Parts: sequence; structure tokens; C-alpha cells
Amino acid sequence: MSTLRVGVRCDAGPQRGVGHLVRCLALAEEFLARGAHVTVFGTVERLDWATAELAARGIPLHPGPDSPAELVETARRHELDVMVLDSYELDPAGAGALRAAGVFTLAVIDGDSRGQVADLYLDQNFGADLPGLPGRLLAGSGYALLRDSVITARPPVPPPRTAVSRPRVLAFFGGTDAVGAAPVLTRVLVATGHPMDLTVIVGRPEIEAEVEDVKPGRGQIIRPVPPTTSLPALITGADLVVSAAGTSTWELCCLGAPAALVCVVDNQRESYARVVRHGLAAGLGKLPELDAAGVAGRTARAAAARTLHGLLSSPQRRATLAEKAWSTVDGQGRARVVDAVFDSVRPAAVTG
Repeated sequence: MSTLRVGVRCDAGPQRGVGHLVRCLALAEEFLARGAHVTVFGTVERLDWATAELAARGIPLHPGPDSPAELVETARRHELDVMVLDSYELDPAGAGALRAAGVFTLAVIDGDSRGQVADLYLDQNFGADLPGLPGRLLAGSGYALLRDSVITARPPVPPPRTAVSRPRVLAFFGGTDAVGAAPVLTRVLVATGHPMDLTVIVGRPEIEAEVEDVKPGRGQIIRPVPPTTSLPALITGADLVVSAAGTSTWELCCLGAPAALVCVVDNQRESYARVVRHGLAAGLGKLPELDAAGVAGRTARAAAARTLHGLLSSPQRRATLAEKAWSTVDGQGRARVVDAVFDSVRPAAVTG
């Protein structure tokens, strides 16, 4: 049987962030492990580490395509059997055009199909449910797409939490921190007054400059570092992780990290609420409210600081979050997604 040829259409950059690319990279790793050929199509702007990740896996990167006609032409030129679409910006008609051209189409979505007519849909968000789609839906964190580096770093049991006088805290907000969350949350962490050794991932020079302007309190150390491929090791080495409620949520869960999440953009709102409600992570609120001026902003920041202080001072609270998170995401989501693709595509290839 010929090698399955898979195309992945996604973009990444300082304003778009890297969530789409990171989860597609995880899917690509699984396809490669099954002997498929994978090509990524899209724009990766000013992210040397991301292009290096693709190159290290031997995954070619090509520009575009954008329109439905261009998607079909690209699929034909590269003789693709499967196209994965992971974008909020592409014309939703692209999925149907590919499908009509005989290309099996997987649409990765976050609570909104945008009218795409695909063969298979994936919504990896906890508690996801979107009835009435024309194709099959793989829904929930059991399908979370996680990279090799995360899966191999997953501890065999939820890590125990012990009392520490100066907890190690890791704060990161996506590969580029497109919305500038790091300085805001660094200030909130400092406002807890609790001793800590804080490492902040700074995705851009302007973010780094703002974080460096924050003055630590007594017993507090702030260490800004650039994006790194060693993130899973930083996560497992931290006593508490503060992050955005995006795709990295599932990495934190898989690794059994006690986490406090911030809802940084509107499309995270539902998933953030469900994750916090079910005790997979603590909630710190919405970024615009934490960054607001006046009484409302001060009130939101004070509430977030209280939540963080409670976590920093209670190993038991951290352990409870870690155990629930670890048991919810087992690291096998991408295998389940690729199983579903192979189950659909292989019979067609045999009979076609």
C-alpha cells in the first residue's frame, strides 16, 4: 500500500500565536511515526525555533495556500490523501472544496466549525460538544494533541507536592505572548507578597523589557527567558505554573502540573470556564479585566493575587489540581485522532 500523504494547513506568528502550529506538529509527529509523509503549508513568521522544530523532523514548509481553489490545486500538486485545516482565518469553503476533490479533510476547531464541511472534525477542548456537524466529531481532551517532548516527559503518577519556602513558579503565555499577558501576571504574582523563584517565558523583546521593569518583592526572584524547547522540563520542575487557557492547557494536564490559568482571548472563554469548574486548574480571570485601569482592575488583580497566594502557600491545593489534571489527559489523544483518519482513509484507498 502506498505511503499516506498528509498536508497540514496552519499559520503561526507574533500576532497569531503558535497554538495552531504546536498542535499540528504533534499530529504530524504521529503521522510520521505511522509511516506517512507530512508537509506543512502556511506562514511561520519570525519564529526561528518553530521552523527549526519542523526542520528537525524533516517536515517541509511551503507558503499558503489560502483560497479554496488554491487548496485544491495544492492538494493535487502534492498528491495529498489527507488535508488537516487548523485556522480561524481561511475561507470556510476550503474544507468542502477539498472534500469534493476527493481529499479526506480534517478540520481542527475550537467550539466553532465556522461552517466548514469536513469529513472529520477535532475539538480537543475539555467537555467539547458540537452537535449537527456534517462529519464525525472527535470531541474532548481525550483527543488532545501533544508533542513527543510532552508525552515522554509525562510522569508515571501525579507528582507529589511538598512544602517549599520559595516555590518555583513558571509563567508562560504561548510561543509569542501575542496579547502581552506576561507583564500583567508578573505584577500580580509579585503582589502576592509570597517568596518565589519566578521564571517568565518572554516571547518578544518588548515583553521582556516590560517584565524586567517589574520590581520583585522580598524573597522574590524574576528570571525572564526566551522561548525554549525545554519547556516540558521547566513545567515538570515547577511547583506552580501560570499560563493562558489555550492549547498549552492540555500539556500542563498531561504533565500533572498544578496550574493557574488566565483567559487571554474570547475563544478560550468556554474551555477556560469548564476547566476551572471541573478543578483541572485554578482560574485567575480574564486578561482585559486584570489589565484594566481603576477600581475594576485593582479588584480583579487583588482577587487573582489571593488565588495565587493560596496556591503558593498550600502544597495540598497544588497536589489536588495536579492529580485531577494528570488523570484527565493521558497523552494518547493524537494516536486516537490518527487512528480515526486511518480507519476512514485506508478502506477508501483499498476500494478506490
